Amino acid sequence: MTSFWDFIDRYILLAEESKAAWSALLVKSELQKGDYLLNEGMVPKKITFVRKGLLSYSYQNDKGEKIIKKFFAENSLVASTSALLTQEPSIFSIQALEDTELISYNFSDFRALTMAYNDIANFYISYLERHWVIEKEFGEITLKADTAKQRYLDFTRTYPTVVSRLKLHHIASYLAITPTQLSRIRAEL
Repeated sequence: MTSFWDFIDRYILLAEESKAAWSALLVKSELQKGDYLLNEGMVPKKITFVRKGLLSYSYQNDKGEKIIKKFFAENSLVASTSALLTQEPSIFSIQALEDTELISYNFSDFRALTMAYNDIANFYISYLERHWVIEKEFGEITLKADTAKQRYLDFTRTYPTVVSRLKLHHIASYLAITPTQLSRIRAEL
C-alpha cells in the first residue's frame, strides 16, 4: 500500500484519521494480461490505483475499430469517470495490457469520506483539476492541432517508460493514426 499513499502524498498530506478511514476501503486485486477491469456497458462502482502494470482505456468507434483514449501505468488512478459520476453504463472499456496489480476503492464510500474529511475532499478536488481539466483539455487541443509526427514525439516525451511496453497498434490507436502511418513516422526519425 506504500505506493498508493506515496501517490496521494503528491497531492496532499492526509491526517492519520483520514488515512485510516480511507484505508478501510482499499482492496488489492490482480488482472492478467488481456483481462478487463471494466467492460463497455457496465456501470462502474470503483476507482482503481495501478500499483504495477499497464491498462488501456478505449471505446469502439462506429466502424467497430478499437480507439485507445489513454494509458494508465503504475502510480495512476483509473476509472470511467463520467459513468462513475452519473452511474450510467460506461462507453469505455478498461483492459490490462500487462499482468497488473491494483488497489481499488468503492466510489460511493469514497464520496462519503469527502464529506467527512476536508483533506480527502481537497485531494479529490486537486486530482480532478489536474487530470480531468488541465491535462484533458491540453490533450484534446493537441490531438486536433498537432501533426501526427508531433503527437508521436509528444507521446514519447510524456510517457517514455510506457512506449517500449506498447505494441505499435496501441500507440497508433492512441495517436488516431494507422500502424502504417506510425511506422513511416518512426522511420523518419
